[in-house]
Amino acid sequence: MFTRPRFQTADMIEQHHILDTVAGLVDAGEIKTTLTQRLSPINAANLRKAHATLGARQHDRQTGR
Repeated sequence: MFTRPRFQTADMIEQHHILDTVAGLVDAGEIKTTLTQRLSPINAANLRKAHATLGARQHDRQTGR
């Protein structure tokens, strides 16, 4: 996502167009986030919670839950 600005490519403006398009799709309800939970601030306790959540989801997928 950040390749164009990072390397100052000749078509950097295209990144703006892409993000504008995605923003429009989100606003129109055409695409939705996969975010289900937000843990803040970033600290050791919240990292442990995030890791446990991801592990539980992976287990659910493997067991068909």
